[in-house]
Amino acid sequence: MNQIAPTPEMSPSPDLNPEQFASADGQQVNLIGIPRTQLNDMLVERGHKPFRTKQLWQWLYWHGVTEFDAMTNLSKDFRQKLADEFVIERPQVSEALNSVDGTAKWLLKFPDGNEVETVHIPEADRGTLCVSSQVGCTLTCKFCHTGTQKLVRNLTAAEVVGQMMLARDAFGEWPTPSDHSRMITNVVMMGMGEPLYNYDNVAAALRIVMDGEGLSLSKRRITLSTSGVVPAMRKCGEELNVNLAVSLHAVDDDIRDHIMPINKKYPLEELLDACRTYPGVTNARRITFEYVMLKGVNDSDADARQLVRLLKGIPSKINLIPFNPWPGSDFECSSATRIAAFQTIIQDAGLSAPVRTTRGEDILAACGQLKSESQKLRRSERDRLAAAHLAAQVAAVD
Repeated sequence: MNQIAPTPEMSPSPDLNPEQFASADGQQVNLIGIPRTQLNDMLVERGHKPFRTKQLWQWLYWHGVTEFDAMTNLSKDFRQKLADEFVIERPQVSEALNSVDGTAKWLLKFPDGNEVETVHIPEADRGTLCVSSQVGCTLTCKFCHTGTQKLVRNLTAAEVVGQMMLARDAFGEWPTPSDHSRMITNVVMMGMGEPLYNYDNVAAALRIVMDGEGLSLSKRRITLSTSGVVPAMRKCGEELNVNLAVSLHAVDDDIRDHIMPINKKYPLEELLDACRTYPGVTNARRITFEYVMLKGVNDSDADARQLVRLLKGIPSKINLIPFNPWPGSDFECSSATRIAAFQTIIQDAGLSAPVRTTRGEDILAACGQLKSESQKLRRSERDRLAAAHLAAQVAAVD
């Protein structure tokens, strides 16, 4: 079977389950999110020449078109064949909110009715897009709003990469702009969900983001955040080689067991060993450790000194995150004085420990505040909604 070479410095993407490529009405194939080699095979199987893959790829991810008629270097006949078999779909915006500090948050809806949130944080020298990987979350971290929403399902590769494409739509960033003019310069997998529990789809989406003939964002500008899914960490480093952030938030197993139950499966010693051996970690490319400041829980001087001891020998930066309250939360943020004292102990030990500036708090877009109203439905309810959606599609055609 005809194959095309993967983009340099990127490992080939494994094939995904073709069922996830179905369009909203189930009648066609959505081209967004299909791995490049798998797209090539799909076109060749339908009788198209392999060079069409590169043409189509560039129109989808470099130019960001949403209609086949916009692909002006393709013949009308080929465009019609594409339109007969394929669609180009984006998530739908249910709600768009803008903070007084410039942060933007989109509530995005998918064809099955489930929703996630995506956030853009503008700064003087960068623009960071915070992307979700799951509807709800596999984990139940006590201080995180998303953790109160049980996992509904994993996002598909199309739904992950579609968040960046929709943000590009919002900012008019097509064709793919040069680095110095981008509104979106960085991507962080720090939205709803645990990305390493949806690794295949997240990896496929990030390969598209990093593809030099597509969204073309350097791996150095992509950070994947994990709560500590140890078995997948090395795989992520070896295959994607993106920056790693680890949600640490406690310095002993008892406290971490309580606020982050994943610690019972992958305790601190095992997690930190995985960090020491993460592929590509150096003093020039450090692991970021996220540490939310919870009053009376993890913010003492003794906690700070133990944090320094734990991270000895790991090239690291520590992000101190003031706790952002959300409705029903049981925690309070450490005082500014306490955070400063905690920070001083870490910095005096020679470690970088910036205090993250809270952004988007007024629209619940700050760290730990994301949540949608989606809930996992019973099979009978899913079937009922699917039947209703199909009936609506048929009625629209009639």
